[in-house]
Amino acid sequence: MIAMQYSFTLPVDYDMEIIDRRIRDKGPMFDGFPRLRFKAYLSARKQNDSFASAENLYAPFYLWENPKGLSDFLASPGFAALTRDYGWPTVRTWMVWHAELGSDFCKARFASREITPIAPYSDLASRRNEAVAFAEAAVRGGALAAVAAFDPTGWTMVRFRLWETPPTTERDTVQTYTVGHISLPKMPS
Repeated sequence: MIAMQYSFTLPVDYDMEIIDRRIRDKGPMFDGFPRLRFKAYLSARKQNDSFASAENLYAPFYLWENPKGLSDFLASPGFAALTRDYGWPTVRTWMVWHAELGSDFCKARFASREITPIAPYSDLASRRNEAVAFAEAAVRGGALAAVAAFDPTGWTMVRFRLWETPPTTERDTVQTYTVGHISLPKMPS
């Protein structure tokens, strides 16, 4: 599996209802996209009473079965329309160490993402074992889903979680989002 996220930073006075409407209108169109485990349509608001973000963001997070799904999406008319509307984003990708998806993760209304550096010469087998334990513990602790993955190009690790209620976090390295829609693969009939 491979995780992917791009993010658009929007002006402080941007009408975030435009993003909410885009998610409502376009979200269901992505349901059943080939090789997709899930796509979480995420946004964050600078002016938010519950959990303020440093910036207004539109930042979908994807979990793909394999790189072909990711490649097919980036070459699709949908991605071309997105870049026409919002610009050419940096697309971050991570190789998945572990994904723990609860049976009702599509009920998520919030998400949290933490990206941390991996120190040079780290014991990657130990880091992977820690990542698996983290994902399993996150779901046992109330997360509806948890993804732990790493990028060997930039040597970073991502911890992504989906929640039904707003998560509590004390670390400023954690970005919290609102989930507007979750797209899932088509279920066999």
